[in-house]
Amino acid sequence: MNAPHPSGSATTPSTQAAAAGRTAAKPDGQDTPSWSRLSRAIVFFSIAIGGVWWDLFSKTSIFQWLGVGLNARTAWENDWFNGWMTFKLQTTFNRGARWGMGQGFALGFAGLSVIAALGILFWLFIKGGARSWWLTVALALIMSGTLGNLYDRLGLHGYMDQDGPVHAVRDFLAFTFGTFHWPLFNFADVFLVTGAIMLVIQSLRAEIAAASAERKAPAGIPQPVL
Repeated sequence: MNAPHPSGSATTPSTQAAAAGRTAAKPDGQDTPSWSRLSRAIVFFSIAIGGVWWDLFSKTSIFQWLGVGLNARTAWENDWFNGWMTFKLQTTFNRGARWGMGQGFALGFAGLSVIAALGILFWLFIKGGARSWWLTVALALIMSGTLGNLYDRLGLHGYMDQDGPVHAVRDFLAFTFGTFHWPLFNFADVFLVTGAIMLVIQSLRAEIAAASAERKAPAGIPQPVL
């Protein structure tokens, strides 16, 4: 005969297995297994490093090909929709942020870029944000764009003016829509905007999921009327 459990209730293999399953199952919000965290880290750094490489490669290639300043050329000029939309390659230096805002504060934006990069790494790999593949890819794109433009803002591209290194971002993608000239940008900007859009989509998905769960939640048990 089996001896009774000290708590007064007998245990069976099935109940032990169920208890083990509950222990092994991790509630949402806890760390994933180490191999999963490693795979997400590999994906994150692959996208981030690959994006930085492509951004710097494209900037260097286009600026060497077309030149910069008064002697610069344009290339790949195309138009669509009877000329309403146009595109061309045209080199310029942007001493501010995206779309030409904050001109003259390149080093200040460089400092903010360093803080943003460190914040992304901390949130993903210390606080556990890398549990989501979607967020991992989104923040990898933001990281690549941040580092690509940081490289330029620190003047590491090698261009000089009368004051020394040019602390400015190299832009070369030029679009017009009708009479509106979209500010020139580069692939780092593309990565940044794409990552930001993915974060917005993730936020909307979370809100929709929360609202759906709230609608499906069972109503409270009605209290008897005395």
